[in-house]
Formats: sequence, C-alpha cells, structure tokens
Amino acid sequence: MTKQLISLLCFVMCCSIFITGCSKEKTESGQSQKAQKTYQWKMVTSWPKNFPGIGVAPERFAKNVEAMSNGRLKIKIFGAGELVAGLEVFDAVSSGSAEMGHSAAYYWKGKIPAAQFFTGIPFGMNAQETNGWLHYGGGMKLWEELYEPFNLIPMAAGNTGVQLAGWFKKEINSVDDLKGLKMRIPGLGGEVLKELGGIPVALAGGDLFASLQSGAIDATEWVGPYNDLAFGFYQAADYYYYSGWHEPSAVLELIVNKKAFESLPKDLQMIVKVAARASNQDMLDEYTARNNDALKQLVEQHNVKLKKFDDELIRTLKKTMQAVIEKEVAKDPQMKKVWDSYSDFQKKAVEYHRISEMEYYLNRDK
Repeated sequence: MTKQLISLLCFVMCCSIFITGCSKEKTESGQSQKAQKTYQWKMVTSWPKNFPGIGVAPERFAKNVEAMSNGRLKIKIFGAGELVAGLEVFDAVSSGSAEMGHSAAYYWKGKIPAAQFFTGIPFGMNAQETNGWLHYGGGMKLWEELYEPFNLIPMAAGNTGVQLAGWFKKEINSVDDLKGLKMRIPGLGGEVLKELGGIPVALAGGDLFASLQSGAIDATEWVGPYNDLAFGFYQAADYYYYSGWHEPSAVLELIVNKKAFESLPKDLQMIVKVAARASNQDMLDEYTARNNDALKQLVEQHNVKLKKFDDELIRTLKKTMQAVIEKEVAKDPQMKKVWDSYSDFQKKAVEYHRISEMEYYLNRDK
C-alpha cells in the first residue's frame, strides 16, 4: 500500500469521525435543550399550608410531578390566604392567575349546584364506591362537563374517607337540639341542617377554631380525628359526635386551568393525571393510618367526650336528605343528570357490597 493511499484513508476516517461527532453533538444538544425546557406553575389551595393530610397532599403532589418530569414541571404551593382566600381558589384557577388549585367541589355550589356531588353526599357512597363511580362509572365525564365552561379540568386528588359528625359545644340528644344551631357545614349537609331549623355557616378551614372558640358558631364539622386534633378543636368544644352522615366520602379536587394544561407536552399532561390519581389514594391511606391514634389521644389525653348520634336523629337526617335532594334536582337539570348517574351507581354498589364488604365486616367483628 502506497504512502499516498494510506494518507487518503486516514483523511477519510478522520472526516467520518468528525462528521459523526458533530451529528451526535447536535442530537444531544437538541435533546438537552428540549429536556431543559421547564414550566413554573402556581397552585392555590383552600387549606393552611402543610396542614396534616389535606394540606400536605398538594406538597406531595408537586414533589411527585417534579420528580417524574425530571424537573420540567415545577409547582409552587400557596396555602389559603397566601395568594387568594381559601374559598377563592375556583375563580383564581379559572381566570388563569394560578394554573392549579386544590380544594373541594362543594364550595362552588353557588356557581354549579351539581358540583356538590363531587365531594360528598349525605348518606351517599363511601370512598371506595365514589372512586369506582368517578373512574369507571362515568362520574369523571360528568364532572369535566360541569367545569368545562369555566376553563377548568377537574381531577380527584384526595379522599378523607368517612368523616365524623363534628364538634359541638352542647349535647345533641334529639332533632330539637339542632334548631337555631349555628354550624359550619357545607354542601347538601348544610341544606339538611337548614331544613331542620339549624343555621349552616360557610367558613374556610383556617377560620374554624377562632369562630368556634369565640361563639360565632356553636358547632363545626371538619374531617376526622387526625385533622381535628391538629386544629385543636378540643380546646373550644367538649363533644365530638359520630356517626358520620354528611360526608361518607370527601373527595378533594385538583382543578387545572384548561389553557395551561393544554399548553403542556403530552407526557407532562399524563404525569399530572397520574400524580393526581396517586394523591387520591395516598390521602385515604394516610387517614386510615392516622385517625384511630389521633382519636385515642383526643379521648385519653384531652378528655374529649365521644358520643354517638341517636338512631332516631340519624333516621330524621336521612329522611330530610331525601326530601332535600328531590327538591334540588327538580330545579336544576345538571343536578338531575349527575344525581341519576350517582344514585344508579350507588344502588349497584350497595347491592354488591351487601354480600361482600358489609358481610365481611359483620363476620370479622363477631
């Protein structure tokens, strides 16, 4: 082989390596630029920042999204009152002043009466049944239809499970004791109280303790022992009542500005959806783990009087709820549409759970 040929081959190989290197550098540079594009979002909530359970859930959601997106979507959390008031979350996200919100749908009953079905319904479905309806029974489609005119996309992003009946400054022995009672209780539970002569009061979580302590309200429901202990309600009311009737399943919602969501790449949209679904289950898991220990602390360390509502009172509450729902759905077509779907699914779930879940609980507890 001549020296000239060897030199030519060396020249060709060097050119090939150079071109390949440039091509690889260009590809890696393009991928790097794409991966480095980030989105900075704000989430407003109806809860005190980092409050146990419902307040921690948005923080966990944001961390999961950032981790799964490799830092491409970062969400800053604002507790109630930091950017907007707790009951102004819907409007803030709808207008686009925040891309996301974490709240409860029944707070918006003044705008969308049917939204109440997407938090909890007195004597309605529990968390397991509600999740079944939302994700496999057509509930999410109805929820999305309700929020679409407001430029919002809803997602289930938490559930407290069955809530206790609440904190009272006086004993509740009969329906007569509800008359004139000023109680913080939102949604259809509040309408039931009103029908029985009580006075439902709308208050965000951060205002509850001061209102109960000052006497601005006589009673409040909130969530359950884990959250109620953290709020210190035992310092303002002596009586803690069950059975829970007003919110057998309290869904917490993630609402996303539709325009902002659609601006995300498809993979980030999916990450948001999956992270919301994970938050929905995670919150229920945490309350299941924490509630009983918190209840023991309330009773044994703080001398809270744990009492059960009279059976006759529960029957009256249920009968009144049936009358309230009939009246509400008769005057609002959207409520009727959602109620038809909700109640039909509940009937099916109850029918099966009567021989599965209920039968198991009875046998287990014998």
